[in-house]
Amino acid sequence: MAISKSNTEELLVEQKDRIVVITLNRPERLNAISRDMLNELSAKVVEANKDPDVRCIILTGAGRGFCAGLDLVAVGEGGIGSSSGNSKGANRPRQLFDLRDAPINVMWNIDTPIICAVNGAAAGYGMDLTLLCDIRIAAESSKMAAVTAKRNVVPESGGTWLLPRLIGWAKAAELYYRARTIDAAECLELGLVNTVVPDDKLMETAMQWAEEIADNAPMAVQTTKRMMRMGLEESYDTAVDHLMVHLGAMFQSEDFEEGVKAFLERRKPEFTGR
Repeated sequence: MAISKSNTEELLVEQKDRIVVITLNRPERLNAISRDMLNELSAKVVEANKDPDVRCIILTGAGRGFCAGLDLVAVGEGGIGSSSGNSKGANRPRQLFDLRDAPINVMWNIDTPIICAVNGAAAGYGMDLTLLCDIRIAAESSKMAAVTAKRNVVPESGGTWLLPRLIGWAKAAELYYRARTIDAAECLELGLVNTVVPDDKLMETAMQWAEEIADNAPMAVQTTKRMMRMGLEESYDTAVDHLMVHLGAMFQSEDFEEGVKAFLERRKPEFTGR
């Protein structure tokens, strides 16, 4: 299968064999998130996750910034999450608040691994998008900007749940309360990113890591991700029980047979996902 083309030029989608690269494409606005980008990002992440031939997703940005956050100009003009104000109450929501199809929930709940290639500044919603990815590879010029308190908003896109779990309460509090912007080196020191590479090696490194993931048994990788995610809210005993249920099914798979055979024959396995 092949991932379909994006319906907006503000989001680029390219499939390279078993890897899908999704690029935020508003470089003139440092990839600030528009409504079209939100909708398409969710749709393409879901599509990639449903495709059995896709084994890894890379998320990155065009130009010199990864993502400057939600487009506040659009919000002010009646775009994302706001009413226009032209007629009092005319555009108020008529449905319950629902984020099930929003990128922040879609990205969290899929089982296909996501690598974030952080090519520049990631601020607000953009920083939250990076935190939602499984792995973060940062360019040397990249930055994380936890600056929501300077705009009288909050990290509404999962940041307050994710950041303390990644770096601890005290450090998360420091970044958010002081509204700090930190460079790639400090991100690495804090454990916010997996590695820092020269700017011109960013996508090469991201592709290399994605290909290494894609070479492994997709059922094993995706189940491991699901169990890690669920394990954040489960007891140890419950987590182990869930793992054994999955393991029993995996023992019956063709890929398990291939993995054992490849080990005995001292060759690289060829996994099919079956």
